[in-house]
Amino acid sequence: MNLTLEQKRQLLSKIDEKVQKRFYDPQFKGQNWTELVSHYKDQIIHSSSPEAFEGAVSTLLSELHSSGIGLLGRDTKISSRNSISASFRTVPDTPDGDRWVFQDVQPGGVAERAGIRPADVLISIDSKAALPPEQPDFEMAKRIPIVISRNGEHTQVHLELRIPGPKYRSNPYSEPQSAVANMINHDLGYLKVSLFPGMIGIDFANLLDTLFDGTLQKAERLIIDLRGNPGGGIGGIRLMSYLTADKRPIGYTLDKKCTIEGRCDPQGLPRFGRIPKSKWGILPLAVQYHNKECVVIETEGRGPRVFHGKIVILINEHCTGAAEMVSQFAKENHLATLVGMKTAGRLNAHCTFKIGFGYRLMIPTGAYISWNGRRAEGHGIEPDVQVDWSFREAQLGRDTQFDRAIEVVGNL
Repeated sequence: MNLTLEQKRQLLSKIDEKVQKRFYDPQFKGQNWTELVSHYKDQIIHSSSPEAFEGAVSTLLSELHSSGIGLLGRDTKISSRNSISASFRTVPDTPDGDRWVFQDVQPGGVAERAGIRPADVLISIDSKAALPPEQPDFEMAKRIPIVISRNGEHTQVHLELRIPGPKYRSNPYSEPQSAVANMINHDLGYLKVSLFPGMIGIDFANLLDTLFDGTLQKAERLIIDLRGNPGGGIGGIRLMSYLTADKRPIGYTLDKKCTIEGRCDPQGLPRFGRIPKSKWGILPLAVQYHNKECVVIETEGRGPRVFHGKIVILINEHCTGAAEMVSQFAKENHLATLVGMKTAGRLNAHCTFKIGFGYRLMIPTGAYISWNGRRAEGHGIEPDVQVDWSFREAQLGRDTQFDRAIEVVGNL
């Protein structure tokens, strides 16, 4: 749908208003937001197409140098981690030259259902060459043909994104199997967490309970694989609660108002540390935390597990959001050994607002700070044991990071 000049003016005005009121940093990351809006105003209002309008707005928002910020329209392309449940890496010396290569392919996701494996090389998307550095993003609600190369042999497959509609309107994605588990041997359990779905994460938390009380019941050691996990809601509290027996603080969020008023003492903030068993438990939470943007989150105190002290968590550069929160909590509290590569450093609390004409604006509304006072945003979480992913090994069906995790957990 083409926008009129007046509609674009209205949208820019609403974007300006929302950022002014809700962006978590009162200093706007050192930028003069008013001057930025003035600078990009003509480019946005006189854009020649919806694509040009969205591009100009995205350029404006990128000046704030923050994760969790962006404009979402009906046809906005979504990052591969959310749209097809897969991540990519640039590999310079594939048989097809410098290409994007599939790295994390999440179980039950769009890419896996299409038969894609790690180390498959992306050749084209919808008949257009897919070449670095342009990111391979995908449009929701479409059936998209792509060409992949496996050991030099080209094959066309289709990515099925024609889902009935995004399950969570504020954050469109195709949901893979959020968590799967198996026993590697008689005492070593493996838990793959691909996503933390839902704002509260009730279904996810219940799924974890089922896995820990079932498949992983006899695990004496544990590998948790968070690689490629784009984050999600606060269901990660349940996972962190399985890392430690006691109830302990994880971290807290601070919004713009708290920062301006100097109410930054986490000891005085309300605490959230219990995920309800069903949706009937959401209403009391809504009443209790209404208009409370600054909140401490803490573990639930679910008691001891045999595998405590013998946990390895796999991380990589594609971990963001709640996956980084889990990794940071485990590292700061010495609850697990982190193996892999440094995470992305994209961990802010954000909200999405309808601004009209089919558009929604996503804004980071709160800074997340660990209980030890550290911010992962812009920094990432360093592994204790650094191991890079290998394209060559993956071509042979081997996972160097996973193999190292088995070695490490065996020595705990």
